[in-house]
Amino acid sequence: MTAHAWSLLAVYGVLLVLLAVPLGHYIAKAMDGRLAFAGRAEGAVYRLCGIRADAEMGWLQYALAILLFNALGLLALYLLQRLQAWLPLNPQGFGNVAPDSSFNTAVSFVTNTNWQGYGGESTMSYLTQMLGLAVQNFLSAATGVAVVVALIRGFVRHSTRGIGNAWVDLTRATLWILLPLSFVLALFLVQQGVVQNFEAYKEVHTIEANSYEAPQLDAAGQPVQGGRGERLTAVHRLDKQTLPMGPAASQVAIKLLGTNGGGFFNANAAHPYENPTALSNLAQMLAIFLIPAALCFTFGRMVQDRRQGWTVFAAMAVMWVAGALAATHFEQQGNPQFATLGVDQTAAGTQAGGNMEGKEVRFGIADTALFATITTAASCGAVNGMHDSFTPLGGMVPLINMQLGEVVFGGVGTGLYGMLTFAILAVFIAGLMIGRTPEYLGKKIEAYEMKMASLAILVTPLIVLAGTAVAVTSDAGQATLGNPGAHGFSEILYALTSAGNNNGSAFGGLGANTPFYNTLLALAMWFGRFGVIVPVLAIAGGLAAKKRVAATSGTMPTHGALFVGLLVGTVLLVGLLNYVPALALGPVIEHLVLWK
Repeated sequence: MTAHAWSLLAVYGVLLVLLAVPLGHYIAKAMDGRLAFAGRAEGAVYRLCGIRADAEMGWLQYALAILLFNALGLLALYLLQRLQAWLPLNPQGFGNVAPDSSFNTAVSFVTNTNWQGYGGESTMSYLTQMLGLAVQNFLSAATGVAVVVALIRGFVRHSTRGIGNAWVDLTRATLWILLPLSFVLALFLVQQGVVQNFEAYKEVHTIEANSYEAPQLDAAGQPVQGGRGERLTAVHRLDKQTLPMGPAASQVAIKLLGTNGGGFFNANAAHPYENPTALSNLAQMLAIFLIPAALCFTFGRMVQDRRQGWTVFAAMAVMWVAGALAATHFEQQGNPQFATLGVDQTAAGTQAGGNMEGKEVRFGIADTALFATITTAASCGAVNGMHDSFTPLGGMVPLINMQLGEVVFGGVGTGLYGMLTFAILAVFIAGLMIGRTPEYLGKKIEAYEMKMASLAILVTPLIVLAGTAVAVTSDAGQATLGNPGAHGFSEILYALTSAGNNNGSAFGGLGANTPFYNTLLALAMWFGRFGVIVPVLAIAGGLAAKKRVAATSGTMPTHGALFVGLLVGTVLLVGLLNYVPALALGPVIEHLVLWK
């Protein structure tokens, strides 16, 4: 770890706490309807949409409303892609997106995954980007906020079946949290140099011309052969470049704040038009963790015990810092094969300066490794470097972050409700150890809560491992694999892990824009999202119906260092243990071969 890496981590951590604490208090007021200026605007929306704001929903009605809302979003986004050639705001004249790609993208953005099997600047019109993708960036993030607030109400309320109103929660999360923050961040990004316009792409002359040699092709597109059967080549001179334009800053802001991750451009946050400076890079990293971290303090406020919020925040922070240190260390260690080749070796026999492959020079190793750790600890998926080019163990850190269920801050809402599910499991395990009925925040944890918590925790590993098995054992799954052996297995495992945990980042090296992968990953994304949301809402309903139990001398404290250790241990043992054999077949064996 260099001095820059240590200082970057420290500055980032301090800024995150300073921003997250007040934002958490604001979110609690916004979701409780205690913002003085919000009443009239909300009332207009409710009247327009025919919503009865005072109507409480049980958990099943709440879940059905969430499922219906997202299903309609999926249909709208699918149709928008299929019809974009005939719609306005398409200055490049892009055609309609293929059915399987449209289905995959629609599921991806609705589930807050934002897996992209297409190139943004060469596939999607401005209208599709704004009316389709950007809108779903807001609504999918609002869905996560609504679900976690409903779960918190389950702890707060007692002897009631109502956990809130889904339509009211979605409205408040969008209007008073996501929109204002995105507006401020978008203005900052424009100031830093992120593009925001509706102009057609620009063709410009480069400062220097590049020459390259390529085969000559006939009218049918086949290589031309000489008299001796050799392939003829021609020298081409390239002195022009096409610069993509578009309303990027507005979409980049919500893709980060909503932990969506879908890039306006194919290179995502590595593209200079999305992430031009070191300062914009720091701001983007802060934006990814901002709302997930703030929700921890929202939790403490709403349950009227701020220590609970700090405890959850501390458990998340411990695991995130450990991952950041590990990723940075392995990337700065470099590739030992450079020593074997006699290229730029140090006294230690490894790559001088560390592994810069796949990283932007303007960011370097420390900033790229930290970004990779943040984006996969959160359910974001935005990238400023190529994870496929990381060292085996450096690339394993983002993989583990996702496999933990993305509860290390996690996505907007999803990280906190995932961690609270693990907290329920942790107090149950502790109760068994000391022979007492487990309690959490004054609610007894009984068989029903444990069944739903187990379902929410185990559904994602089942999806990921079963999907990986299908891909690696089928011809269609192997057909577009760029690398054989352990690294190729890691690429497939990463893709299914990213889809099942609604992250959206890609390891690279895998051609995933095929009917097989578009369908397989879409199913993994949908069930990975709502296969967790439904049991979480069931837990909320069960807890809300329970009576509050008074704390006694035998009640285990759920705050402090002891519970942080228990919670972290539960996440690691239950969340990660399912994936150990798969990790051994991929990055672990690749590391052993590399350092043989």
